[in-house]
Amino acid sequence: MQCQSSGTWRLAWVLALLALGGCASKRAPEATALRARAQGCQGQTDFEVGTGLYDITGPAAQVMMMGYVKAGQNTAGIHQRLRSRAFVIASPCNGKRVVFVSADLGMLFQAVQQSVLRKLRERYGEDLYTDANVLLSATHTHAGPGGYSHHALYNHTFLGIPFIGFVPQNFEAIAEGIFQSIVRAHDNLAPGRIRVNTGNLPGASDNRSARAYERNPLEERSKYAGNVDTAMTLLRLEAAPPGASEPTPVGMVNWFAVHATSMTNTNRLISGDNKGYASYLFEKRLDTDYGSPKTFVAAFAQSNEGDVTPNVYGGGDGRGEGELAATEEAGRRQFELAWKLFEDTAGARPLTGGVDSRHTYVKMDAVKVEPRWADGQERRTCKAALGISMLAGAEDGRGVGREGVRCGDPLAGFLCGVDNDPCQAEKPVALKPGEECPIMSPNVLPLQIVRLGNLALVAVPFEMTTMAGRRLRETVRERLAPAGVEHVVIAGLSNAYSGYLTTRQEYAQQDYEGASTHFGPWQLAAVQQESAKLAEALAAGTDVPRGPKPKPPGGRVREIRLSHTYDEVPRADPRFGTVTFGSVVSGRDAGASYPRCATASATFWGGHPRNNLHTQGSFLEVQRRQEDGSWVPVAYDWDWETKYRWKGYPCPPRGACSHVTVEWDIPEDTPPGTYRLRHAGEWRPRPDEPPRPYTGVSREFSVTEGVADRCPPGAARSREVSEVLP
Repeated sequence: MQCQSSGTWRLAWVLALLALGGCASKRAPEATALRARAQGCQGQTDFEVGTGLYDITGPAAQVMMMGYVKAGQNTAGIHQRLRSRAFVIASPCNGKRVVFVSADLGMLFQAVQQSVLRKLRERYGEDLYTDANVLLSATHTHAGPGGYSHHALYNHTFLGIPFIGFVPQNFEAIAEGIFQSIVRAHDNLAPGRIRVNTGNLPGASDNRSARAYERNPLEERSKYAGNVDTAMTLLRLEAAPPGASEPTPVGMVNWFAVHATSMTNTNRLISGDNKGYASYLFEKRLDTDYGSPKTFVAAFAQSNEGDVTPNVYGGGDGRGEGELAATEEAGRRQFELAWKLFEDTAGARPLTGGVDSRHTYVKMDAVKVEPRWADGQERRTCKAALGISMLAGAEDGRGVGREGVRCGDPLAGFLCGVDNDPCQAEKPVALKPGEECPIMSPNVLPLQIVRLGNLALVAVPFEMTTMAGRRLRETVRERLAPAGVEHVVIAGLSNAYSGYLTTRQEYAQQDYEGASTHFGPWQLAAVQQESAKLAEALAAGTDVPRGPKPKPPGGRVREIRLSHTYDEVPRADPRFGTVTFGSVVSGRDAGASYPRCATASATFWGGHPRNNLHTQGSFLEVQRRQEDGSWVPVAYDWDWETKYRWKGYPCPPRGACSHVTVEWDIPEDTPPGTYRLRHAGEWRPRPDEPPRPYTGVSREFSVTEGVADRCPPGAARSREVSEVLP
């Protein structure tokens, strides 16, 4: 790791120091509206729409989670499966199409985007789906497995220690799953229409860096009702295949700015967090079949959430009830407004116009910013660098030290001396990933605008703060309004990832967000400048330069190595008696009966989850016995009321043992009857041998008419059994 050498001493010194411290522009010409009419799309409401849904759940054991960067927060089971939700929208009036994907991921890394595009080219040719018309966005859940970037910074390799490392199995599960969701959306294309509706969701979010936000000009802040965006923008997609009399709903996508950090940095179960839960509620309401290639899809997509926390319920933990209750509350609030907007067809308006897109690559560390976009002087962006306050983390997941360390602060020490990059201004630089180790973080990044009729999506590869998003929206709106665009939405964490994006004023505060803004104080101005060019070209119907081609990172990607490489059951150990894979662990079977709202559980001797990810499947089933004696599944490992827990440990004579615990928080409306818990997995006798399937079932137990004193999180709700596994 020679390229890390000069960064190593700096980061080590920073950690030691922290420990000691204890501590305006022109409008597009009116002629653009004439060009829009000439294209034949003015006033058109006819579209082709297709939706697709696919599993992207990675390894459920021994992979560090992506988001909080907390050592030891390794996956150890599943609470919700992660999904990719794809929408293909085409306009007959101009023959163009676009793709929007919302994926349950912490970030959407450039390597994933490039892999998905390569798969699309191989299937559909070079021109149908390209980086110009495919927009991939992450929900920013902090409860998914990491190790799927080709840039070392995001696999968290510091000081030569691979905290995650690259996990090929996770990377391929994500890339293939996103690709398959687009394939399904493509196959489901049918004539239809799209309705747009908007609403406000106050009280569901707060600004976690209010003091940085307050640095923005008072005149600017006074234009807005608060220090977070409470607006939700929702699209209702309806399709009418040949022979259908009326369009029927096939999908919904909405954008609302809030971090997916309701689950804390102590959680080790895979989860879509509050946005994943909101999607789950919506899809359950409309009988989504997670095993079907054609089913209803509901995406709760991400926007400018950079400084926005969902933890507003007191103590940051859901009114003291824990992270599951906090996740439920944040997800439920988003779901309820989305459902109201979705059902309000009278208040919604049809999308009008055609679809189109513009895309370019920008070398973000070398942008000359014109005076009108900055402070009246020509400015430039900087080589990527991270500040000391990045190490402190944000309020949703604290790290080491404190926020707000600027040059001149005693904790900054000599970092702001001759070795600091003066381009970074107030930032005391702890690490220079772009200069010292180019494989650590990308510097050639995509910017994109997708037009869906009179709505525009502005895709950025950053986490934008509230005010940064507001400024960028206005920049784009000003140029597209004469061409008929009425709604402008930020699609955050899209197509690549390279940290945060703050305003110049917020950057000066050097809270976590400013310290994590890689390319210096004028990064937002550069993004506004380059996005304005895209918007002007989109309005005028002209092309834009492709920009510099992103270079694949050099060197070898460090792969993770597990000590748990094959499975063993201690058959000969007298402590356990005679056991096999799928056997219930002695003394840990289900009880004889449970009231509703209690938790049924059983623990099995199992195999390692990485032997088979069970993509589009499930590691567990809750089964109910029918009158004829057959068993019917009523819940799976993606249902909110179930949990699949894994625990591994060394065991004699030569292998590694796994305990798998299946839990079911029994919903309060569960019909009385006889049930059992089933686990399915694979075990591998040797690393070079294929995995072998096994199953196990708990004892039968009854669910009674009674209700426990207090329903656990996730149990007190109606649940309809609608999924069917393939």
